[in-house]
Amino acid sequence: MNKGTGVGTGPTAAAAAAAAAAQKQKTMMQRVENDIGNIVDNFTQLVNVARVNDPPVRNSQEAFMMEMRAARMVQAADSLLKLVSELKQTAIFSGFASLNDHVEQRTVEFNQQAEKTDRMLARIGEEAAASLKELESHYYSSAQRTADTA
Repeated sequence: MNKGTGVGTGPTAAAAAAAAAAQKQKTMMQRVENDIGNIVDNFTQLVNVARVNDPPVRNSQEAFMMEMRAARMVQAADSLLKLVSELKQTAIFSGFASLNDHVEQRTVEFNQQAEKTDRMLARIGEEAAASLKELESHYYSSAQRTADTA
């Protein structure tokens, strides 16, 4: 295994993922446009065919056309519902990936903050120890202490 190749694949993998996401978005937008176009066209035809005419043969043909157009509208609506479901799943799963990235980033930030705090506490402890040592030195060498013990 060559560990050097792992470093170079990061940006390439990110670019490939971005390209795949852009292609998927383009495909989904085409599906949405096609499905909505189908619904509108079939609805327009359904309204046009819905005129009432006198000859019974013509009415049965129009009824069949209406059923066919309505079925196509239902198929297009079903396709849109499946697309919405797919988009929800994509949002959820990509949300998990970005959430994991965010959690990792925050973990790094908190670890850095903890290290900074530890260094600050160590410095404060050293300063307090030095101050205490100085105060003890003054106390033990002061005239007041020597007068109290006599």
